[in-house]
Amino acid sequence: QVQLVESGGGLVQAGGSLRLSCAASGSIFRVNVMGWYRQAPGKQRELVATITTGGTTTYADAVKGRFTISRDNSKNMPYLQMNSLKPEDTAVYYCTVSHTNRGGIIYNDWGQGTQVTVSS
Repeated sequence: QVQLVESGGGLVQAGGSLRLSCAASGSIFRVNVMGWYRQAPGKQRELVATITTGGTTTYADAVKGRFTISRDNSKNMPYLQMNSLKPEDTAVYYCTVSHTNRGGIIYNDWGQGTQVTVSS
């Protein structure tokens, strides 16, 4: 079983920056994709960014040019650098890892989330 723990959230003023990290523990045979999602109050969870093992990234339109996803392959740890934060970025941010075990079964694990609050 893989456990994911996010860190780096907090309260920041508009225009500020935060860097989120996600620590993965447990046995991972092969990581497929890592990513970040967020969920604002009263809204559905939405994709923020993803990154593959090869480094291919995707971003939600709302964060393009402001957020950067990266990963440490040796630690199976993704990061999310968030710059020029806006009040509408306020949400709980979740780390997710898609990985495959030795038997070829794919798992999608999620962290508990970290709160990001951007004040105007």
